[in-house]
Amino acid sequence: MNEIDLGWILSVAGFALATSATPGPNNAMAAASGATWGIRRTWWHILGIAVGFPVMFVGVALGAGDLLERHPVVHEVLRWVGAAYMLWLAWHIAMADPAGATGGGGQGRGRPLRFHEAALFQWVNPKAWIIVVGALATYTRAEGEALLLQVLLLAAIFFLVCIPSVL
Repeated sequence: MNEIDLGWILSVAGFALATSATPGPNNAMAAASGATWGIRRTWWHILGIAVGFPVMFVGVALGAGDLLERHPVVHEVLRWVGAAYMLWLAWHIAMADPAGATGGGGQGRGRPLRFHEAALFQWVNPKAWIIVVGALATYTRAEGEALLLQVLLLAAIFFLVCIPSVL
């Protein structure tokens, strides 16, 4: 598929919607953050996901995946760091006071993830890796500049679909 047409775009959009809207670490953390701190305070977290995933997508397409393949220890470290981080987040979500328990409508201790934290989380998010690898294998067929165009369009579509999916 060297040619980008409406069918390709609709297929990518459907894939992006299906993978972005289904449960995963991003959706669970954003839901917990929204329930605890409200949408206004969670907005930077959501935007970090929406920007971080496409950046990761382009990075993997342009060679980060090759780096991980050539240096399996880096991949293994990312897996363990990601697992530890998700356990840490799960523990904090499980131990968090209910939204109204602090008397301030969730304005007590703690805070939502910041933009850069949510963006960087994509690199240790196992679901994000599965989506990137699946999308690249399924929707890219070209080389050179045509490949770059396909990758940038994929990233842009994921960006557009991500915000309403996570909201």
